[in-house]
Amino acid sequence: MKVAVIQSNYIPWRGYFDIIHDADVFVFYDDVQYTVNDWRNRNRVKTANGVVWLTIPVGNQNDRRICDVDIRDRSWTRKHWMTIEQSYQGAPGFARYGDFFRSFYARTWESLSVLNQTMTRAIATDILGIRTPFLDSRDYDLSGKGSQRLLQLLQRLGATDYVSGPSAQAYLDAESYARHGVRVHWKDYSSYPEYPQLHGAFAPNLSIVDLLMNCGDDAPRYIWGFRTPAVTVSAPNDGPVLEAGRDR
Repeated sequence: MKVAVIQSNYIPWRGYFDIIHDADVFVFYDDVQYTVNDWRNRNRVKTANGVVWLTIPVGNQNDRRICDVDIRDRSWTRKHWMTIEQSYQGAPGFARYGDFFRSFYARTWESLSVLNQTMTRAIATDILGIRTPFLDSRDYDLSGKGSQRLLQLLQRLGATDYVSGPSAQAYLDAESYARHGVRVHWKDYSSYPEYPQLHGAFAPNLSIVDLLMNCGDDAPRYIWGFRTPAVTVSAPNDGPVLEAGRDR
């Protein structure tokens, strides 16, 4: 069984959904430390004035888990929606997906983790048609830290293969995982094709919002449809409805 485990992100980019599509099971890993100025609470979209950040104000404290990050400021939802509406109302996908995003930003969100997970599930399942089941690491009694804690989770799930983003090569010992029966696959993000965009020259690595608005139903072709999904084995051995999340 191929498993992917990633912290929840705010309106993630297409690579995040590519990994979800690759996996047999996807686990949100939100009972780990929150990192300031990371993808957990912000992402980028393209406007008539260039690429801008959409950031959810949640404070600068690092000494908390992602699942413990509260959202107390209520003004950001209107600002984010207005930026999306003004930037993409002329895009081919706006008529199809505008109401989805409008309804999302009309809600009151108190938990960053619930917000991120709810949005990601809805985009993956209801818009992109991904059928990968979603799990939450908080449902497992994990101990330890770092890569050993992650390995414990994979073993609890019965994983034979683990799909990871390439940045984890800096700290994850793939050979050790292989000795414990879990093969590590590094996802390759380098080959994504450009797609039609509004507002000038192509800008890469934006939120999935940009791809959906610009390409509509054709969006999956620019995530995985242009190729057969494949990863490199590093250590061989052997109109959508939002789902309510959990706040705890």
